[in-house]
Amino acid sequence: MKFSELSREEWFNLQPYLDTCLIPVSGMAGGEAPWEMAELAASAGDWLLPLEKAFAGRTVTLPAYHYYDGSDRAAEGLKKLIAGCREAGFRHVVLVCGVPNALPEDTGADLIFQPASAGEKPDAEALQLAITEMWHQARHARD
Repeated sequence: MKFSELSREEWFNLQPYLDTCLIPVSGMAGGEAPWEMAELAASAGDWLLPLEKAFAGRTVTLPAYHYYDGSDRAAEGLKKLIAGCREAGFRHVVLVCGVPNALPEDTGADLIFQPASAGEKPDAEALQLAITEMWHQARHARD
């Protein structure tokens, strides 16, 4: 489910079931040509699509965090965004990026999906398994 599909009333009713947000990270630095921007956004979308299809109704896809260049300032902005998502009521935050190894592990996200090398395609089954395992572990931690 995309953030723009939720009204205020729906959010209050569905929030207990929509505990996971997906944040696409395009990985733009700001100096890209328009066609390069489109490629970066599309690559993040390629990694995001299997999750949206598999978990429609259980996850909310938030607006993309487009400008992430790996700098300390960008990393702090991403950490602040993740903290804000948790304050808004999301139990799990998942980052999805199409740029190889762009995101560091210490973002505060529960999961980070990104290619390890240029041209790597997402393994839909592995992505889905990681999400369900995250939920399984969280359920057992609460019990």
